[in-house]
This record gives sequence, C-alpha cells and structure tokens, in this order.
Amino acid sequence: MDRWTARRVLRVGGIVLVGIYGIVCARDPADFGFLDGVDLVFHEAGHVIFGAFGEFIGVLGGTLMQVLVPVSVTVYFYLHRQVYSAAVALFWVAQNCFNVSVYVKDARAQVLPLLGEGHDWNDLLGRLHLLDWDQALGNLVYALGLVLLGGSVVGGLYAALDPSPDD
Repeated sequence: MDRWTARRVLRVGGIVLVGIYGIVCARDPADFGFLDGVDLVFHEAGHVIFGAFGEFIGVLGGTLMQVLVPVSVTVYFYLHRQVYSAAVALFWVAQNCFNVSVYVKDARAQVLPLLGEGHDWNDLLGRLHLLDWDQALGNLVYALGLVLLGGSVVGGLYAALDPSPDD
C-alpha cells in the first residue's frame, strides 16, 4: 500500500470514528462528553467577553462563544483548503448544537446543574416572550446539529477519497 492510499484509509477511518462519536453525542446529548469541558470554558468566557455589549448580549454571549469558536476553526480550515480538517471541526460545531439544544430545552424546567446563578435560556427566552417555545427551539438546534454532523461525515469522506491532496 503506497503512502497516499494509507493516508486515505486513515482519513476514512478517522471520519467514520467522528461519525460514530457524533451519533453517541446525538443519542444522549445531555450526557457529559469529553468535549463538553472545553465547550464550557468557551461558554463561560463568552459571558465575560460579550458582557461588554450589555446584559442581554452578555447572557447570550455564553452560547455565542461556545458555538463561534468551533465555527471559526471550521472556517479557518475551509478557507485554507484543508477540507478534511474543516469536516472534522464541523463535527465540533454539531456537537455544540446538541449540547446547546439540551440547555435551550431546559429553559422552563431549569433542572440542569449550572455553574452560576440563573439560567441563560430561561432569561433569554423569557425576555423575548418565547419561553413556551423552549422545546421547539431546542429541537430546532438539535436538528441543525444532525444536519451539521451529516455534513461533517459526508465532507470528511469526500476529502478523504478526493484524489487531489488538500491538507
């Protein structure tokens, strides 16, 4: 097996593993996974960073930062024509969507254990008079995660099997 073929096999195997882990994340998004600790750091930093733009944006900033960091990594790889790496990073965006969907769907019930006082999505949806929509909005975020996960796997397979080297 030549070097290029071995690389393809490793990439296909890698994106299959990403897809399997994505399915695990999607099956039980409330289960704390290994990326959730990293996501939590970005979430909490987002409150501080976006807090400079007002209280509402500061509350929303946790989720914004949690999602914007992996989106930025994905865009970076894509713009640098590293399609396989972008596909793997897109999985991280999908995983965050699953995570955020749980938080959104908890807005009324408020049963999730939280680090600080208050519940971001209870506050946000309450201010927007959308609290009764927490389940539908959470399901929408979850569905977006499924689409992104599918795009991640398809894009990763495409990049892995592409005969022209990209990254």
